[in-house]
Amino acid sequence: MTARSFTAALVQCCSGRNIEENIEVVSSLVREAARQGANFVSTPEMTHLLETSAERLSEAASYQVDDPGVSRFSALAAELGLWLNIGSLAIRLRNGRYANRSFLFAPDGAIKASYDKIHMFDVELGGGESYLESKRYEPGERAVMAALPWAKLGMTICYDMRFPALFRTLAQAGAGVLTVPSAFTVPTGKAHWHTLLRARAIDAGAYVLAAAQSGEHECGRKTYGHSLVVSPCGEILADGGEEIGVVLAEIDPSEIEAARRRVPAFSLNPGWKAPREALEQRAVS
Repeated sequence: MTARSFTAALVQCCSGRNIEENIEVVSSLVREAARQGANFVSTPEMTHLLETSAERLSEAASYQVDDPGVSRFSALAAELGLWLNIGSLAIRLRNGRYANRSFLFAPDGAIKASYDKIHMFDVELGGGESYLESKRYEPGERAVMAALPWAKLGMTICYDMRFPALFRTLAQAGAGVLTVPSAFTVPTGKAHWHTLLRARAIDAGAYVLAAAQSGEHECGRKTYGHSLVVSPCGEILADGGEEIGVVLAEIDPSEIEAARRRVPAFSLNPGWKAPREALEQRAVS
């Protein structure tokens, strides 16, 4: 480890329908992470409300300026003096839709960065299980990166992990740590979770920090858990299993450049050209 290393913690929880209760549970876990020495803490997707009912979502969600999670987690970051990535909150928009929005709070409580999930979870999983996130949520339009004291952070959310171009773009822009807060379903979790996150870490030559929801939620959804810290070489440094709690790992930024030197995947042959058909297809897709 080097002098520039830091301790990252992932909060694993099972968010329900009561925003205040969810905030209390998560805040307690963040404090536990701080007691264990964490400098940076990340929480899962939909930290303070995991809801599938349109009516209940409408009743519970707030505009960002009024959202209790934004104010309470800002105060918590300042109280503990750490970097706090709230994986995402359901934020009401002026057009009647919602943003699946991730927040990065600095140790003084200020919002350092926010990111709206780009790739919407619109899937048919079989067995009657389906999701259409785009029906209610507005997709984001830009990648977001922020400077931490130790490395640059690239922000993503859950289903984004299936789109390697976003991770490559963030890595090429300088991000060496990538957050992937999630509420991954059980069937796809068993099939793809570990594989996809290891692949994204290897693709980007970056640490991947994926805090996850875990368990059976009040809305009926079941999530996979297994919050993961993955090294730039694809090694799993921490796995939260299925239990509610926190997992910690030491992050050594020197490993980022070392991994990228060993496998210089970003250094493409300047003479390489994509086939014309591929370029045309991409242009109209």
